[in-house]
Amino acid sequence: MTSHAGFSVIGTIVLLCWMTALIGYLPIVAKRLRYLGPCAFALGWLLILVYMGWLWHMLDRPPMRTQGETRLWYTIFLPFIGLVVEWRWKSRMLAIPTLGMALVFLILTLTHPESLDKSMMPALDSPWFAPHVIVYMVSYATLGIAAAVAAWGLGRNRFSANCLLEPYALEVRRLVYIGFPLMTTGLILGAFWAQIAWGRYWTWDPKETWAFITWMAYLAFLHLDRYRRLSARGQLWIVLGAFVILLGCWFGVNYLPSAMGSVHSYAR
Repeated sequence: MTSHAGFSVIGTIVLLCWMTALIGYLPIVAKRLRYLGPCAFALGWLLILVYMGWLWHMLDRPPMRTQGETRLWYTIFLPFIGLVVEWRWKSRMLAIPTLGMALVFLILTLTHPESLDKSMMPALDSPWFAPHVIVYMVSYATLGIAAAVAAWGLGRNRFSANCLLEPYALEVRRLVYIGFPLMTTGLILGAFWAQIAWGRYWTWDPKETWAFITWMAYLAFLHLDRYRRLSARGQLWIVLGAFVILLGCWFGVNYLPSAMGSVHSYAR
């Protein structure tokens, strides 16, 4: 068993890159140094991607077993999706909130290092393991960006009467319409994995129950949006609330007394 010593160096460099990118995206800087933000953003992402490849090789297993390892995947997918969306929609509206959230999870991983254990529990030794986790992390990253954009829009609107919420609500809807199908796919992949590992597609254990609650929260948002029952402000607040539930499913459930005997206890 070894430590995450290598990540402390790489993570610090990535942190500096993304802080530089955050400054580069500020309007007053972006006017003079147009490519500083995107280039520093992309450089940090490439560094952490290379580190994850090295980690996978060193552990000789998918680095997805612990919460710290899933946070690393989150810090990969979050900026990647932000960069793709920025390029696809020609919008820099997502850059600052995406960077802000990526920095939060990067700092969380830097301040809570874990030990690296090459062991793999029998239940995790399945072809469904990696696809399930990766699809879920992509969906979590997409929905995380949606929440960050919602918070950024509500914050700007709070302090500036000239800041309209409709453009933020549009970006949030686009992201949720991407993230929700991915979350659904992850849920289905998890059910197939459960059938192989435990002989049942669904056990209603705490993690699965909260995953279903999270899925229902975003489904409720899409239903309300479909029938135009929400204002732009209402959409942003509901997406923020749904993301709080998502974080509870990802992190909080593991600390509930009822989760001590959960079949997902390996994820703590």
